[in-house]
Amino acid sequence: QVQLVESGGGSVQAGGSLALSCTASGRAVSSRCMAWFRQAPGMKRERVARLDRVGTTMYADSVKGRFTISVDNAENTLYLQMNSLTPEDTAMYYCAAGPAYDGCPYCSGGSCSADSWGQGTQVTVSS
Repeated sequence: QVQLVESGGGSVQAGGSLALSCTASGRAVSSRCMAWFRQAPGMKRERVARLDRVGTTMYADSVKGRFTISVDNAENTLYLQMNSLTPEDTAMYYCAAGPAYDGCPYCSGGSCSADSWGQGTQVTVSS
């Protein structure tokens, strides 16, 4: 069982940057596959980045080259660095932890699955 608390959301102009943080309690983030998701108004939730417990990263095509997922194991915190933001990045962002059997949080059939979810933090990018 892991509890996730996010921070760092806010408003930024197009081309700017934001960094999101997700601090975990109850279990080390290094023990699970971790991921960031986002959901814009009227849209399905989508996975934007994941980091498995051996350090392999994956990114959605829409954010590749602009976003970076990372962890600080000493602080038990997951990060999402977001650069070159566009209005299309406007969404509620959620961190998530995968299940104990080493699976990663994922979306399938219009729904997303994870063992634990953060409360979400709003990111708004203005043009």
